[in-house]
Amino acid sequence: MTALLREVIGDVLRRSRVEQGRTLREVSDSARVSLGYLSEVERGRKEASSELISAICGALDVPLSRVLSEAGDELALEESRAEVSTVAVAPEPRIAGIDVTTKVVIPQVVSMAVA
Repeated sequence: MTALLREVIGDVLRRSRVEQGRTLREVSDSARVSLGYLSEVERGRKEASSELISAICGALDVPLSRVLSEAGDELALEESRAEVSTVAVAPEPRIAGIDVTTKVVIPQVVSMAVA
């Protein structure tokens, strides 16, 4: 299953914060967002508005475009992995062009007397 956009954006925001060595409290104070809500956003549990994401990016001094670009790249990578795993699955066996998973009901033969 492909990750949700909110999960990927949360991962990118958390990674940026951790790379800067900053705490949730520092970023939440700077972004004027509750610590609990910021934590939920980073864990992908809350669907943050564009205004909130922009405020968090401002607090991290990270361009919003970079966060969205990284999130898009990560989603594209996950989608390509999902495609590869789907293609890698062996196709259902077919016999002479007939799908063996197809169920066919054959009616009972009734003999008829000819007069």
